Amino acid sequence: MLHSSVLSKSICTKFPLFASANANPSSISSLLQIGLKWSGKASSISCGQRLSSKARSRVKHRIANVYGRQARERLLEEEAPEMEETTPSFKIFPGQAFPLGVSEVDNGINFAIFSQHATAVTLCLSLPQRGELDQLAGEMIEFSLDPHVNKTGDIWHICIEDFPRSNVLYGYRMDGPKDWDKGHRFDSNNVLIDPYAKLVEGRRNFGDSNHKLSKFLGTYDFDSLPFDWGDNYTLPNLPERDLVIYEMNVRAFTADESSCLDSNLRGSYAGLIEKIPHLQELGINAVELLPVFEFDEFEFQRRPNPRDHMINTWGYSTINFFAPMSRYASGGGGAVSASWEFKEMVKALHGSGIEVILDVVYNHTNEADDKHPYTTSFRGIDNKVYYMVDLNNEGQLLNFTGCGNTLNCNHPVVMELILDSLRHWVVEYHIDGFRFDLAGVLCRGTDGSPLNAPPLIRAIAKDAILSRCKIIAEPWDCGGLYIVGSFPNWDRWAEWNGKYRDDLRRFIKGDPGMKGAFATRIAGSADLYKINKRKPYHSVNFVIAHDGFALHDLVSYNFKHNEANGEGGNDGSNDNFSWNCGFEGETDDADIKALRFQQMKNFHLALMISQISIRLTVNKRPGGVPDLSPSTPRLSGTPMMLMGDEYGHTRYGNNNSYGHDTAINNFQWQQLDARKSDHFRFFSEVINYRRMHQVFRHENFLSKGDVTWHEDNWENPDSKFLAFTLHDNSGGDIYLAFNAHDFFVKVSVPPPPPKRRWFRVIHFHWK
Repeated sequence: MLHSSVLSKSICTKFPLFASANANPSSISSLLQIGLKWSGKASSISCGQRLSSKARSRVKHRIANVYGRQARERLLEEEAPEMEETTPSFKIFPGQAFPLGVSEVDNGINFAIFSQHATAVTLCLSLPQRGELDQLAGEMIEFSLDPHVNKTGDIWHICIEDFPRSNVLYGYRMDGPKDWDKGHRFDSNNVLIDPYAKLVEGRRNFGDSNHKLSKFLGTYDFDSLPFDWGDNYTLPNLPERDLVIYEMNVRAFTADESSCLDSNLRGSYAGLIEKIPHLQELGINAVELLPVFEFDEFEFQRRPNPRDHMINTWGYSTINFFAPMSRYASGGGGAVSASWEFKEMVKALHGSGIEVILDVVYNHTNEADDKHPYTTSFRGIDNKVYYMVDLNNEGQLLNFTGCGNTLNCNHPVVMELILDSLRHWVVEYHIDGFRFDLAGVLCRGTDGSPLNAPPLIRAIAKDAILSRCKIIAEPWDCGGLYIVGSFPNWDRWAEWNGKYRDDLRRFIKGDPGMKGAFATRIAGSADLYKINKRKPYHSVNFVIAHDGFALHDLVSYNFKHNEANGEGGNDGSNDNFSWNCGFEGETDDADIKALRFQQMKNFHLALMISQISIRLTVNKRPGGVPDLSPSTPRLSGTPMMLMGDEYGHTRYGNNNSYGHDTAINNFQWQQLDARKSDHFRFFSEVINYRRMHQVFRHENFLSKGDVTWHEDNWENPDSKFLAFTLHDNSGGDIYLAFNAHDFFVKVSVPPPPPKRRWFRVIHFHWK
């Protein structure tokens, strides 16, 4: 064992600084170094020495920087008092390969990490006094792992006896081949996050510019008691056909001062709990949360670039697939509090009959591209395994995501990582389902080519733990793979129906030749999903989602206005199929504003009645009033709406607002209050009418006996009027008519069924 002859007390806190025996001697001098020679037995390592001196000493030494391993000098000048105590010793064991990550075992804390191509692995540990990375003095305890003792197959492991059970930060240094052209990106200067870390610590407060360059490390907590879900707690377990999904952002929902929440609660999991009554009043029964895995909101500001004014508020830039976003904890509580509070949020939503679906990003990570990499984990651990690389093009990263890298999802190791992550969220956090961002990537092989039967997609569909979960694909990617209606599904996967969105937008804004497509979409998109055992509810119908125009902007802007994003208007889709109702942007013209609100209602109604039978004739007593009493709903189909559309939220024409932590994205509660009695009331009543009254929906696709189309003008591209009647065996028919012309159309309503009469439920037009 090598050690320095004198060590100043000022750096010898609870655990002194260690560096691995293979530390670079040219950059670290007079540094206490630990070299371990394994014999297969436990080794006892002294973490300090006895100091006894009253003399003043001047000690110049270097310490390893925890984040970049850049040597920095510290000049210490103090009187070293007598110290008779000896700092603690660790007993080290080879450890075990499974489970991956950190686990508590009989004889201590076990650390295990995969790397197929690494040749040297160092475990780095630190115990910051106040639990924040920014308060680390730079010291880390480092243990070099012996590949002959601490490695099983491709898994490196070590066990430390009597090590703290919480409040430990940890990471790894990895070294290995430097052959860039073979796909390797090893750099031992980086301390890397364990891909299997269940918690990740970084800066404590969202958007805290004082800690903009804060680093991230894994942590763990074996001291806290298990979360109490409650004796009477049950999962909602709603059938897919019953869902009404509300896509929302945890932070943006309550971050604005108009939420009237305490500043410590705004933008947090706890803040969302406070606003559950709004979700109940609206009538939705499932929330789809924009990414809540740990991400770095300041990733755009790490270097000068056109987007360095932006703050990532959407979160589609995952750092770790197991850890909840720590800065969504209230009051800057950190990773452990975030985990606890997330469970409180899920428990409260479930108690209100609302399921929780997570938008998950397994197609790429935050680590960007080769030109401007942001190495935090996978890239430095085993780039060739975790990412798709083009070995025929000097080992460059393949980019099917538009974000610089593409996760190698169907590699066996990466596939198991994804499955373990999904299971973790279901078992630990009781999540009800997942929406997979750019799921086309999940259908590509390790070389990037599309697969007909992707192993990962099949494994998710067949997994026992995931069997109760809703699994929803965004069935395309940024590499040209567009598989709406043909996504590999094993009769389990639902899809975001992008064709539904486009066809509804085009018909309602008055494009010619869209009547047939509109009819197909609202009847269940049988042309896409009537195959094998798939059902209408495997189409997730939506007009608006987080990316693209908000509903208000869809009827207010013909063109995107993304200047604030810093990319010269080159970002965001140009194919919005929008109509500004006669004026671009905000206006005080009362007629235009009225038309816009009318169009928003048209879109919302079409969404909520798609493959739905709203009872218009319900009274069996001639001359009586309609029977609108609640009954057990028989619903199918899966509509999804966007947070804020219930009051007409605007992003002022920005259709790619991922980087604005402002009112552009944040829910405006004062606007909701102003429109509660009209716009919100309509949205809420349509949703609740759909959910709570007997409606005539179909578990299967419509047959000839289920619908009568009142139409003999299908071939006329100028026809923009559509009417039809949905039939029910009990005699409760519904008649629906949509007119997208800019003039009135006079029609004859068909006679009602025998001994019934029609009652008008919804009717509106713009004058």
